[in-house]
Parts: sequence; structure tokens; C-alpha cells
Amino acid sequence: MNKHTRAAIIKVNHKKALQLVTRLMAVPGKSGEEGKIAAAIVAELRKAGLPEKCITFDSAHKKSPIGGESGNMIVKLPGTIRGPRRMLMAHMDTVPLCVGAEPIKKGKLIHSKSNQTALGADDRAGCSVILNALLTILEQDIPHPPLTFCWMVQEEIGLVGVRHLATGKLGKPKMCFNWDGKLADMVCIGATGDSGMLIQIEGIASHAGAHPEHGVSAAVIAANAIEDLSRNGWHGLVIKGKNSGSSNIGVISGGAATNVVMPELSIKAEARSHNPRFRQKILDEFEKAFRKSAKSLKNSSGKRGSVSFESYLKYDSFRLSEKEPAVQTAKHAIQKTGDQPELSIANGGLDANWMVAHGFPTVTLGCGQQDIHTTKETLMIEEYLKACQIGLLLASATETD
Repeated sequence: MNKHTRAAIIKVNHKKALQLVTRLMAVPGKSGEEGKIAAAIVAELRKAGLPEKCITFDSAHKKSPIGGESGNMIVKLPGTIRGPRRMLMAHMDTVPLCVGAEPIKKGKLIHSKSNQTALGADDRAGCSVILNALLTILEQDIPHPPLTFCWMVQEEIGLVGVRHLATGKLGKPKMCFNWDGKLADMVCIGATGDSGMLIQIEGIASHAGAHPEHGVSAAVIAANAIEDLSRNGWHGLVIKGKNSGSSNIGVISGGAATNVVMPELSIKAEARSHNPRFRQKILDEFEKAFRKSAKSLKNSSGKRGSVSFESYLKYDSFRLSEKEPAVQTAKHAIQKTGDQPELSIANGGLDANWMVAHGFPTVTLGCGQQDIHTTKETLMIEEYLKACQIGLLLASATETD
């Protein structure tokens, strides 16, 4: 069979692809609880005749701060045609708002039946794109290069699964394609980096009515520091000359009673930037502001509170060259479907961040997700089906035939 004949027969079965994504979106599986969705994917593969030995799981969940039911799921196929190994990937977990979703079709969109739940197109659409490609290859005995498929866990809580991915199980792929986004013609070649902050403020407790002057309020230390950061342009959108990034204080917790000067308070925050040095500068400014605030407040005895500051890398930024083979190959696949690829850079994290850090050039493609993480989430059917076609082209290496 020549490659032109192969290209002519490789078409996505739209009905099967839609049935597949609808089934997967109905399976609960928030971060750390991916056992049921992993089992559902395995069941589809067994039904298609995939040998059990091709399916493995790593132990990424055992390194996660929340534990979890499952590691990353990895499927490897030997090639039937020569070529570098390709990897197709997506993440299995959804945000908690998706648990209980009942997908229903309305015109050109798939919605959640209840207005109290999100749909889970993020990222069950991506899971379905790569699963559809694998099932089609198995069912139609389509020639293909060496392939690896990976369904990641715990993406939604900070790319935890891919961070701890057992990369030695992948078979050394040369090009990686990740589905997690909106439009099928999107080729995301870079993304920002994110560092987390844990800030613990220790004040001095006292009776808030009888002797407030004996205390040092952890809340006031925090408030003054936050005001300082905001006034000086280090909170929210951060632009300093040619450098830009963002920061956010997302969680504040402290205190137990209104009649006690707050003795302690904890803060969780983050800093993002495509420039690692500038991201570090944001972290430094946060630490400086909180330590300065703690030093400036004294009680009636001249005693001060204190601050402990910890920062940690969630994921680093990356940007692939437009000449990178994975980028060029993805563009060819999109062009093959009649669309024009649109290169983009993300201001959020993707599993691709850690894949690139692991040494695997990875582009991220769209699969029809819309209004993710909200009860208005929908799946754009046309974009999803285009993504399935692109996935099949990439898996069969027929994007340039």
C-alpha cells in the first residue's frame, strides 16, 4: 500500500468520535481521582484488541502532594513504517465542578445537562482525540510510525502528573503533540512559567478589647505589605520597562476570634512571567514587602512579628522555535485539513511546560474546549472533529501525503 492510498482512506468516523467524547465526559475524574476515567480508556482499548502488554501506568501519583488513584497511563506501539517515534498526549483529570456532568448535544455544541456542573471538555476532548486516533489505527490496521500515547493525571492542580512522568517509559519520542485548548488550528509553541509562594506571618496575640496595644496583628502586617505591592505595581499585571508578568494573592487564612489580635496568618500566592529572571524579581519584591511590613510594626513593648517566606517552581516557561520539527509537522497536519495554523504563546501552564523541561519538544493543539472551568463550558463539535482528523494525520504520519 503506497502512502497516497493510505492518505485516501484515513478519515475520522464522526459518529464514533462524538460518541466517544460524550462517554468520556460523563465519567467523573477530578484531580487525584482518575481511576474511573483511566479504566474507561483501558476498556475501550481492550475492546479494540490492544494487547495488555502495551498498556502501562507510572507511579507519578505517589509523588503527588495529594496522592491519587492512578499514575499517568502510557501506551506504546511499535511502528509498522519507518520514522521517528511520535507521542500524542492529553490529561485525564477535570476540575471538581465537572463531577456529575451529563453531556447533551444542542446544535453545534455539547453542553452539560445541568447548569450546576461544568462539562469536562477540558480535557476529555483531548483524551478523546488521541484515543480516537489509536482506536482508528487498531480497527483499520492503518500503517504508522512508532507511537506513544499518554493520558496524564493531575494537570489541573499544577501539572503534577507530567512533572513526575516516568519519561523512561515513553520510548524516546522525537515529536510530541498535546491536545488541550480551543481552536483546532491553534499551535501553541510556548507558555509562561509559574512560581508559587507560601508566606507565613507570625504576629503577637493579645486581648483585642482589654489590651490591643500589647499585640501585633498579622492581618495588619499582611495588609500593609499587600498595599505596598499594589501601589508599586508588583501585584496583578506587572509591567516594568520591557519586562512583564503577573502576580496574585489567591488564598489568605488566619484568625479564630474577633476578640484576639490576630496572631498568625498564611498566604498562598503566585508569580508568572515568560522571563525566569523577571519572575524571580517579582518573588523578591513580595518577600521584601512582607519583611519590611513586619519590621515596621511594634507593640507597646517594642516587639515585632515575623515573616517566613518560601517560593517554589510550579513549572518553567518555554518557547519552541518555529523551525522545530514538531511545530512544522503540526502545521502541515492543520493545512492538510484545509485550515491555516495560528501560532500562539500561552499565559497559563500546560503539560507541555514540563515535557519541554524533560527534553521532549511538545506543541499544544486545540480540541474544541470553550468557557472551561465554568458551568457555561461547551464543546464545539466542528473544532473537536477537526482536532480528531489532525490527531489521526499525526498518528499515521500522513500530514504531508
